[in-house]
Amino acid sequence: MAAHDRIVYLLRQLERASCRCPTHSHTYHQVSPASAPPSCGGVADYAFEMTSSNIRYGEGVTKEIGMDLQNLGARNVCVMTDRTMSCLPPVRAVLDSLAKHSITYRCYDQVRVEPTDSSFKNAIEFARKGDFDVYVAVGGGSAIDTCKAANLYACHPKADFLDFVNAPVGKGQPVSGTLKPLIAVPTTAGTGSETTGVAIFDYEPLKAKTGIASRALRPTLGIVDPLHTLHMPERLAANSGFDVLCHALESYTALPYKERRPRPLNPINRPAYQGSNPISDVWSRHALHIVAKYMKRAVRNPEDVEARSSMHLASVFAGIGFGNAGVHLCHGMSYPISGNVKTFRAKDYDVDHPIVPHGLSVVVTSPAVFAFTGQMCPERHLEAAEILGADVRNAKKEDAGTVLAETLREFLYDLEVEDGLEALGYTREDIPALVEGTIPQERVTKLAPRAHTQEDLAHLFKASLKLY
Repeated sequence: MAAHDRIVYLLRQLERASCRCPTHSHTYHQVSPASAPPSCGGVADYAFEMTSSNIRYGEGVTKEIGMDLQNLGARNVCVMTDRTMSCLPPVRAVLDSLAKHSITYRCYDQVRVEPTDSSFKNAIEFARKGDFDVYVAVGGGSAIDTCKAANLYACHPKADFLDFVNAPVGKGQPVSGTLKPLIAVPTTAGTGSETTGVAIFDYEPLKAKTGIASRALRPTLGIVDPLHTLHMPERLAANSGFDVLCHALESYTALPYKERRPRPLNPINRPAYQGSNPISDVWSRHALHIVAKYMKRAVRNPEDVEARSSMHLASVFAGIGFGNAGVHLCHGMSYPISGNVKTFRAKDYDVDHPIVPHGLSVVVTSPAVFAFTGQMCPERHLEAAEILGADVRNAKKEDAGTVLAETLREFLYDLEVEDGLEALGYTREDIPALVEGTIPQERVTKLAPRAHTQEDLAHLFKASLKLY
Protein backbone atom coordinates (compact mmCIF):
# COMPACT_ATOMS: atom_id res chain seq x y z
CA MET A 1 0.00 0.00 0.00
CA ALA A 2 1.47 3.37 -1.01
CA ALA A 3 2.04 6.05 1.64
CA HIS A 4 -0.85 8.16 0.36
CA ASP A 5 -3.18 5.14 0.35
CA ARG A 6 -2.16 4.27 3.90
CA ILE A 7 -3.03 7.74 5.13
CA VAL A 8 -6.40 7.70 3.31
CA TYR A 9 -7.11 4.30 4.81
CA LEU A 10 -6.33 5.57 8.31
CA LEU A 11 -8.49 8.63 7.91
CA ARG A 12 -11.42 6.45 6.90
CA GLN A 13 -10.80 4.22 9.90
CA LEU A 14 -10.69 7.25 12.16
CA GLU A 15 -14.00 8.47 10.77
CA ARG A 16 -15.61 5.10 11.48
CA ALA A 17 -14.12 4.98 14.97
CA SER A 18 -15.38 8.44 15.81
CA CYS A 19 -18.91 7.42 14.81
CA ARG A 20 -18.99 4.45 17.14
CA CYS A 21 -19.83 4.60 20.79
CA PRO A 22 -16.47 5.30 22.50
CA THR A 23 -16.29 2.04 24.39
CA HIS A 24 -13.94 -0.89 24.00
CA SER A 25 -15.07 -4.11 22.42
CA HIS A 26 -12.61 -6.00 24.59
CA THR A 27 -12.97 -6.70 28.26
CA TYR A 28 -10.73 -5.26 30.98
CA HIS A 29 -11.14 -6.13 34.62
CA GLN A 30 -8.88 -3.90 36.68
CA VAL A 31 -11.45 -1.40 37.98
CA SER A 32 -14.79 -2.65 39.20
CA PRO A 33 -17.93 -0.48 38.95
CA ALA A 34 -17.96 -0.13 42.72
CA SER A 35 -14.43 1.24 42.80
CA ALA A 36 -14.68 3.39 39.68
CA PRO A 37 -14.95 7.15 40.19
CA PRO A 38 -18.52 8.42 40.10
CA SER A 39 -19.91 9.87 36.91
CA CYS A 40 -20.54 13.59 36.77
CA GLY A 41 -24.12 14.50 35.90
CA GLY A 42 -24.51 11.61 33.48
CA VAL A 43 -21.30 12.46 31.62
CA ALA A 44 -18.75 9.67 31.10
CA ASP A 45 -16.32 9.39 33.99
CA TYR A 46 -13.44 10.25 31.71
CA ALA A 47 -13.03 12.01 28.43
CA PHE A 48 -10.11 11.60 26.09
CA GLU A 49 -8.57 14.24 23.88
CA MET A 50 -7.29 13.38 20.44
CA THR A 51 -4.32 15.65 19.86
CA SER A 52 -3.15 15.42 16.27
CA SER A 53 0.26 16.06 14.79
CA ASN A 54 1.26 18.20 11.82
CA ILE A 55 3.31 15.77 9.74
CA ARG A 56 4.77 16.14 6.27
CA TYR A 57 5.89 12.87 4.72
CA GLY A 58 7.78 12.21 1.49
CA GLU A 59 11.16 11.51 -0.06
CA GLY A 60 13.23 14.67 -0.18
CA VAL A 61 10.82 16.90 1.78
CA THR A 62 13.66 18.10 4.00
CA LYS A 63 14.74 20.50 1.25
CA GLU A 64 11.56 22.51 1.95
CA ILE A 65 12.53 23.35 5.53
CA GLY A 66 14.11 26.66 4.57
CA MET A 67 10.80 27.80 3.09
CA ASP A 68 8.98 26.62 6.21
CA LEU A 69 11.24 28.77 8.33
CA GLN A 70 10.70 31.73 6.04
CA ASN A 71 6.96 31.21 6.37
CA LEU A 72 7.34 31.24 10.15
CA GLY A 73 9.22 34.55 9.95
CA ALA A 74 12.30 32.98 11.54
CA ARG A 75 15.16 35.37 12.22
CA ASN A 76 17.43 33.29 14.46
CA VAL A 77 17.14 29.49 14.34
CA CYS A 78 18.59 26.89 16.70
CA VAL A 79 19.49 23.59 15.00
CA MET A 80 20.06 20.72 17.44
CA THR A 81 21.62 17.36 16.59
CA ASP A 82 24.24 14.92 17.88
CA ARG A 83 27.89 14.64 16.99
CA THR A 84 27.54 11.63 14.68
CA MET A 85 24.49 12.94 12.86
CA SER A 86 26.16 16.32 12.30
CA CYS A 87 28.42 14.67 9.73
CA LEU A 88 25.66 12.79 7.87
CA PRO A 89 23.45 13.80 4.91
CA PRO A 90 20.24 14.55 6.89
CA VAL A 91 21.87 17.46 8.74
CA ARG A 92 23.60 18.63 5.57
CA ALA A 93 20.23 18.66 3.79
CA VAL A 94 18.76 20.84 6.53
CA LEU A 95 21.68 23.26 6.64
CA ASP A 96 21.81 23.52 2.84
CA SER A 97 18.13 24.46 2.78
CA LEU A 98 18.65 27.07 5.49
CA ALA A 99 21.58 28.56 3.60
CA LYS A 100 19.66 28.56 0.32
CA HIS A 101 16.88 30.58 1.92
CA SER A 102 19.22 32.90 3.85
CA ILE A 103 18.11 31.68 7.28
CA THR A 104 20.38 32.73 10.15
CA TYR A 105 21.09 29.80 12.46
CA ARG A 106 23.41 28.37 15.09
CA CYS A 107 24.02 24.63 15.36
CA TYR A 108 24.25 22.75 18.65
CA ASP A 109 25.74 19.31 17.95
CA GLN A 110 26.37 18.15 21.52
CA VAL A 111 23.14 16.23 22.03
CA ARG A 112 23.85 13.09 24.05
CA VAL A 113 22.50 9.81 22.68
CA GLU A 114 20.22 8.66 25.51
CA PRO A 115 20.21 12.13 27.13
CA THR A 116 20.58 12.83 30.83
CA ASP A 117 19.46 15.70 33.04
CA SER A 118 22.99 17.09 32.68
CA SER A 119 22.94 16.95 28.89
CA PHE A 120 19.47 18.54 28.87
CA LYS A 121 20.76 21.36 31.05
CA ASN A 122 23.72 21.97 28.72
CA ALA A 123 21.34 22.32 25.77
CA ILE A 124 19.02 24.53 27.82
CA GLU A 125 21.91 26.86 28.65
CA PHE A 126 22.79 27.11 24.95
CA ALA A 127 19.16 27.90 24.10
CA ARG A 128 18.76 30.51 26.83
CA LYS A 129 21.83 32.39 25.63
CA GLY A 130 20.84 32.26 21.98
CA ASP A 131 17.58 34.21 21.91
CA PHE A 132 16.21 31.85 19.25
CA ASP A 133 12.79 32.29 17.74
CA VAL A 134 12.50 28.85 16.06
CA TYR A 135 14.02 25.44 16.83
CA VAL A 136 14.93 22.61 14.45
CA ALA A 137 15.80 19.14 15.75
CA VAL A 138 17.53 16.66 13.43
CA GLY A 139 18.12 13.10 14.63
CA GLY A 140 16.49 10.39 16.66
CA GLY A 141 14.45 10.77 19.81
CA SER A 142 17.47 11.97 21.75
CA ALA A 143 17.89 15.05 19.55
CA ILE A 144 14.18 15.83 19.32
CA ASP A 145 13.58 15.39 23.06
CA THR A 146 16.62 17.51 23.92
CA CYS A 147 15.36 20.26 21.62
CA LYS A 148 11.90 20.12 23.20
CA ALA A 149 13.42 20.62 26.65
CA ALA A 150 15.70 23.44 25.45
CA ASN A 151 12.73 25.25 23.93
CA LEU A 152 10.60 24.75 27.05
CA TYR A 153 13.10 26.11 29.55
CA ALA A 154 14.34 28.90 27.30
CA CYS A 155 10.73 30.11 27.20
CA HIS A 156 10.50 29.76 31.01
CA PRO A 157 13.79 31.32 32.15
CA LYS A 158 12.76 31.47 35.81
CA ALA A 159 11.71 27.82 36.03
CA ASP A 160 13.67 25.33 38.08
CA PHE A 161 14.59 22.21 36.11
CA LEU A 162 12.35 19.93 38.19
CA ASP A 163 9.31 22.20 37.89
CA PHE A 164 8.06 20.50 34.72
CA VAL A 165 9.55 17.04 35.26
CA ASN A 166 6.94 14.35 35.80
CA ALA A 167 5.90 13.62 39.38
CA PRO A 168 6.96 12.04 41.66
CA VAL A 169 10.53 12.74 40.45
CA GLY A 170 9.70 16.38 39.73
CA LYS A 171 6.86 18.75 40.48
CA GLY A 172 4.90 17.97 37.32
CA GLN A 173 3.67 21.54 36.93
CA PRO A 174 1.56 22.25 33.82
CA VAL A 175 3.19 24.35 31.12
CA SER A 176 1.45 27.71 31.06
CA GLY A 177 3.62 29.78 28.73
CA THR A 178 3.81 29.66 24.94
CA LEU A 179 6.79 27.90 23.38
CA LYS A 180 8.62 28.82 20.18
CA PRO A 181 7.88 26.83 17.00
CA LEU A 182 9.84 23.57 16.75
CA ILE A 183 10.36 21.57 13.55
CA ALA A 184 11.42 17.95 14.09
CA VAL A 185 13.27 16.00 11.40
CA PRO A 186 13.45 12.36 12.59
CA THR A 187 16.27 10.21 11.20
CA THR A 188 15.32 6.97 12.94
CA ALA A 189 12.18 4.87 12.67
CA GLY A 190 11.47 4.44 16.34
CA THR A 191 10.61 7.00 18.96
CA GLY A 192 7.87 8.90 17.16
CA SER A 193 9.05 11.95 19.09
CA GLU A 194 8.05 14.18 16.18
CA THR A 195 4.42 13.39 17.11
CA THR A 196 4.46 13.52 20.91
CA GLY A 197 4.47 16.02 23.74
CA VAL A 198 7.04 14.05 25.72
CA ALA A 199 10.79 14.48 26.36
CA ILE A 200 12.59 11.57 28.03
CA PHE A 201 15.95 11.63 29.81
CA ASP A 202 18.04 9.72 32.34
CA TYR A 203 17.74 11.36 35.74
CA GLU A 204 21.21 10.65 37.04
CA PRO A 205 20.48 10.88 40.80
CA LEU A 206 17.98 8.00 40.46
CA LYS A 207 19.79 6.10 37.71
CA ALA A 208 16.48 5.85 35.88
CA LYS A 209 14.72 7.61 33.08
CA THR A 210 11.89 10.03 33.60
CA GLY A 211 10.58 12.83 31.46
CA ILE A 212 8.49 15.90 30.82
CA ALA A 213 5.01 15.45 29.39
CA SER A 214 2.92 18.31 28.05
CA ARG A 215 0.98 18.96 24.89
CA ALA A 216 2.93 22.21 24.66
CA LEU A 217 6.06 20.21 23.77
CA ARG A 218 4.55 18.69 20.65
CA PRO A 219 6.53 19.84 17.58
CA THR A 220 4.89 22.42 15.34
CA LEU A 221 5.82 20.30 12.32
CA GLY A 222 7.36 16.89 11.81
CA ILE A 223 9.23 16.49 8.52
CA VAL A 224 9.35 12.75 7.88
CA ASP A 225 11.74 12.02 5.04
CA PRO A 226 12.21 8.25 4.61
CA LEU A 227 15.50 8.74 2.79
CA HIS A 228 17.03 9.71 6.14
CA THR A 229 16.46 6.22 7.54
CA LEU A 230 18.71 4.65 4.90
CA HIS A 231 21.70 5.77 6.97
CA MET A 232 20.74 3.65 9.99
CA PRO A 233 23.06 0.67 10.57
CA GLU A 234 21.47 -2.72 11.25
CA ARG A 235 21.28 -2.67 15.06
CA LEU A 236 20.05 0.91 15.15
CA ALA A 237 17.29 -0.05 12.73
CA ALA A 238 16.43 -3.06 14.90
CA ASN A 239 16.39 -1.22 18.21
CA SER A 240 14.42 1.68 16.76
CA GLY A 241 11.92 -0.77 15.36
CA PHE A 242 11.53 -2.47 18.72
CA ASP A 243 10.45 0.87 20.16
CA VAL A 244 7.73 1.08 17.49
CA LEU A 245 6.67 -2.49 18.27
CA CYS A 246 6.31 -1.79 21.99
CA HIS A 247 4.66 1.59 21.44
CA ALA A 248 1.98 -0.19 19.42
CA LEU A 249 1.57 -3.14 21.79
CA GLU A 250 1.55 -1.13 25.01
CA SER A 251 -0.81 1.58 23.82
CA TYR A 252 -3.20 -1.02 22.40
CA THR A 253 -3.28 -2.94 25.68
CA ALA A 254 -3.13 0.08 28.03
CA LEU A 255 -5.80 0.66 30.64
CA PRO A 256 -8.86 2.17 28.90
CA TYR A 257 -9.25 5.91 29.29
CA LYS A 258 -12.49 5.51 31.27
CA GLU A 259 -10.65 3.51 33.93
CA ARG A 260 -7.71 5.85 34.39
CA ARG A 261 -7.55 7.46 37.82
CA PRO A 262 -7.63 9.97 39.41
CA ARG A 263 -9.98 12.11 37.38
CA PRO A 264 -8.51 15.60 36.87
CA LEU A 265 -10.64 18.40 38.27
CA ASN A 266 -9.45 20.74 35.53
CA PRO A 267 -8.85 19.76 31.87
CA ILE A 268 -5.41 21.42 31.96
CA ASN A 269 -4.34 18.61 34.30
CA ARG A 270 -5.50 15.81 32.00
CA PRO A 271 -2.33 13.83 31.30
CA ALA A 272 -0.84 13.51 27.84
CA TYR A 273 -1.08 9.74 28.31
CA GLN A 274 -4.82 9.17 28.69
CA GLY A 275 -5.27 5.40 28.35
CA SER A 276 -6.31 3.37 25.33
CA ASN A 277 -9.21 4.82 23.39
CA PRO A 278 -11.02 4.17 20.10
CA ILE A 279 -8.91 6.65 18.13
CA SER A 280 -5.47 5.68 19.41
CA ASP A 281 -6.41 2.04 18.83
CA VAL A 282 -6.59 2.66 15.07
CA TRP A 283 -3.07 4.08 14.92
CA SER A 284 -1.55 1.45 17.20
CA ARG A 285 -3.14 -1.49 15.42
CA HIS A 286 -2.11 -0.24 11.99
CA ALA A 287 1.46 0.40 13.15
CA LEU A 288 1.63 -3.18 14.40
CA HIS A 289 0.57 -4.49 10.97
CA ILE A 290 3.38 -2.51 9.33
CA VAL A 291 5.94 -3.78 11.85
CA ALA A 292 4.87 -7.37 11.19
CA LYS A 293 5.22 -6.94 7.43
CA TYR A 294 8.31 -4.78 7.08
CA MET A 295 10.52 -4.70 10.17
CA LYS A 296 12.64 -7.76 9.43
CA ARG A 297 13.22 -6.57 5.89
CA ALA A 298 14.14 -3.08 7.11
CA VAL A 299 16.70 -4.45 9.56
CA ARG A 300 18.29 -6.95 7.22
CA ASN A 301 18.56 -4.77 4.12
CA PRO A 302 19.31 -1.04 4.56
CA GLU A 303 18.79 -0.55 0.81
CA ASP A 304 15.20 -1.80 0.98
CA VAL A 305 13.62 1.63 0.54
CA GLU A 306 10.06 0.28 0.75
CA ALA A 307 10.71 -1.43 4.09
CA ARG A 308 12.64 1.47 5.60
CA SER A 309 10.01 3.96 4.42
CA SER A 310 7.21 1.83 5.81
CA MET A 311 8.89 1.57 9.21
CA HIS A 312 9.32 5.34 9.24
CA LEU A 313 5.56 5.67 8.75
CA ALA A 314 4.95 3.01 11.40
CA SER A 315 6.98 5.10 13.83
CA VAL A 316 4.74 8.10 13.13
CA PHE A 317 1.54 6.06 13.43
CA ALA A 318 2.61 4.39 16.67
CA GLY A 319 3.76 7.77 17.97
CA ILE A 320 0.32 9.25 17.46
CA GLY A 321 -1.22 6.18 19.09
CA PHE A 322 0.91 6.07 22.22
CA GLY A 323 1.22 9.85 22.34
CA ASN A 324 -2.48 9.89 23.17
CA ALA A 325 -3.00 6.54 24.90
CA GLY A 326 0.35 6.06 26.62
CA VAL A 327 2.57 3.07 27.25
CA HIS A 328 2.93 0.94 30.37
CA LEU A 329 5.20 -1.70 31.90
CA CYS A 330 7.73 -2.35 29.13
CA HIS A 331 8.59 1.34 29.07
CA GLY A 332 8.35 1.85 32.82
CA MET A 333 10.75 -1.04 33.43
CA SER A 334 13.07 0.05 30.62
CA TYR A 335 14.03 3.29 32.34
CA PRO A 336 16.14 1.74 35.12
CA ILE A 337 17.55 -0.79 32.63
CA SER A 338 19.00 2.11 30.65
CA GLY A 339 19.84 4.18 33.71
CA ASN A 340 21.79 1.48 35.56
CA VAL A 341 23.86 0.34 32.59
CA LYS A 342 27.33 -0.81 33.63
CA THR A 343 29.62 -1.71 30.75
CA PHE A 344 27.32 -2.79 27.91
CA ARG A 345 28.06 -1.07 24.62
CA ALA A 346 25.57 -1.69 21.87
CA LYS A 347 26.83 -2.60 18.43
CA ASP A 348 26.57 0.08 15.72
CA TYR A 349 26.29 2.98 18.19
CA ASP A 350 29.11 5.52 17.89
CA VAL A 351 29.12 6.80 21.46
CA ASP A 352 31.79 7.21 24.13
CA HIS A 353 29.78 5.79 27.03
CA PRO A 354 28.09 2.49 27.98
CA ILE A 355 24.58 2.37 26.55
CA VAL A 356 21.55 0.13 26.44
CA PRO A 357 19.62 1.68 23.54
CA HIS A 358 16.07 2.64 24.42
CA GLY A 359 14.35 0.20 22.07
CA LEU A 360 16.44 -2.69 23.36
CA SER A 361 15.80 -1.80 26.99
CA VAL A 362 12.05 -1.72 26.25
CA VAL A 363 11.69 -4.91 24.25
CA VAL A 364 13.85 -7.14 26.45
CA THR A 365 11.07 -7.38 29.06
CA SER A 366 8.19 -7.61 26.58
CA PRO A 367 7.67 -11.41 26.68
CA ALA A 368 7.45 -11.37 30.48
CA VAL A 369 5.25 -8.26 30.56
CA PHE A 370 2.65 -9.49 28.09
CA ALA A 371 2.54 -12.94 29.66
CA PHE A 372 1.65 -11.06 32.86
CA THR A 373 -0.95 -8.69 31.39
CA GLY A 374 -2.66 -11.16 29.06
CA GLN A 375 -5.43 -12.11 31.46
CA MET A 376 -6.79 -8.56 31.59
CA CYS A 377 -7.60 -8.09 27.90
CA PRO A 378 -7.01 -11.50 26.29
CA GLU A 379 -8.68 -10.63 22.99
CA ARG A 380 -6.21 -7.82 22.38
CA HIS A 381 -3.22 -9.96 23.26
CA LEU A 382 -4.40 -12.70 20.90
CA GLU A 383 -5.10 -10.18 18.14
CA ALA A 384 -1.59 -8.74 18.52
CA ALA A 385 -0.07 -12.22 18.39
CA GLU A 386 -2.05 -13.02 15.25
CA ILE A 387 -0.91 -9.80 13.56
CA LEU A 388 2.68 -10.79 14.35
CA GLY A 389 2.17 -14.16 12.68
CA ALA A 390 0.86 -16.56 15.32
CA ASP A 391 -1.86 -19.11 14.60
CA VAL A 392 -4.43 -18.34 17.29
CA ARG A 393 -7.40 -20.27 15.89
CA ASN A 394 -7.34 -22.78 18.71
CA ALA A 395 -5.91 -20.52 21.41
CA LYS A 396 -7.80 -20.12 24.66
CA LYS A 397 -8.33 -16.77 26.33
CA GLU A 398 -6.51 -17.90 29.45
CA ASP A 399 -3.42 -18.58 27.30
CA ALA A 400 -3.46 -15.20 25.54
CA GLY A 401 -0.52 -13.74 27.43
CA THR A 402 1.61 -16.84 26.90
CA VAL A 403 0.78 -16.92 23.18
CA LEU A 404 1.83 -13.30 22.69
CA ALA A 405 4.93 -13.80 24.83
CA GLU A 406 6.08 -16.78 22.74
CA THR A 407 5.33 -14.91 19.51
CA LEU A 408 7.48 -12.02 20.70
CA ARG A 409 10.25 -14.34 21.81
CA GLU A 410 10.43 -15.86 18.32
CA PHE A 411 10.35 -12.40 16.75
CA LEU A 412 13.26 -11.22 18.91
CA TYR A 413 15.26 -14.39 18.27
CA ASP A 414 14.88 -13.96 14.50
CA LEU A 415 16.22 -10.42 14.84
CA GLU A 416 19.19 -11.54 16.97
CA VAL A 417 18.29 -9.68 20.16
CA GLU A 418 20.65 -10.28 23.07
CA ASP A 419 19.59 -13.11 25.38
CA GLY A 420 17.91 -11.13 28.11
CA LEU A 421 19.10 -8.83 30.86
CA GLU A 422 22.05 -11.07 31.67
CA ALA A 423 23.45 -10.37 28.21
CA LEU A 424 23.17 -6.66 29.00
CA GLY A 425 25.27 -7.05 32.15
CA TYR A 426 22.59 -7.55 34.82
CA THR A 427 22.29 -10.30 37.44
CA ARG A 428 19.74 -11.32 40.05
CA GLU A 429 21.53 -9.05 42.50
CA ASP A 430 20.56 -6.04 40.38
CA ILE A 431 16.82 -6.73 40.50
CA PRO A 432 16.10 -4.67 43.66
CA ALA A 433 17.71 -1.61 42.06
CA LEU A 434 15.76 -2.17 38.84
CA VAL A 435 12.51 -2.42 40.81
CA GLU A 436 13.39 0.72 42.77
CA GLY A 437 13.99 2.58 39.52
CA THR A 438 10.63 1.46 38.14
CA ILE A 439 8.55 2.59 41.12
CA PRO A 440 8.73 6.35 40.29
CA GLN A 441 7.53 5.73 36.72
CA GLU A 442 3.87 6.15 37.66
CA ARG A 443 3.19 8.24 34.58
CA VAL A 444 3.35 5.04 32.55
CA THR A 445 3.13 2.10 34.95
CA LYS A 446 -0.31 3.18 36.17
CA LEU A 447 -1.57 2.60 32.64
CA ALA A 448 -0.79 -1.11 32.83
CA PRO A 449 -4.01 -3.09 32.40
CA ARG A 450 -3.12 -5.30 35.37
CA ALA A 451 -2.37 -3.96 38.84
CA HIS A 452 1.08 -4.92 40.07
CA THR A 453 3.19 -4.92 43.21
CA GLN A 454 6.91 -4.56 43.78
CA GLU A 455 7.03 -8.35 44.02
CA ASP A 456 5.40 -8.59 40.60
CA LEU A 457 8.00 -6.24 39.15
CA ALA A 458 10.79 -8.29 40.67
CA HIS A 459 9.29 -11.43 39.11
CA LEU A 460 9.11 -9.74 35.69
CA PHE A 461 12.74 -8.64 35.86
CA LYS A 462 13.76 -12.13 36.96
CA ALA A 463 11.81 -13.67 34.07
CA SER A 464 13.64 -11.32 31.69
CA LEU A 465 17.16 -12.30 32.73
CA LYS A 466 17.09 -14.90 29.94
CA LEU A 467 14.90 -14.72 26.84
CA TYR A 468 15.57 -18.00 25.06
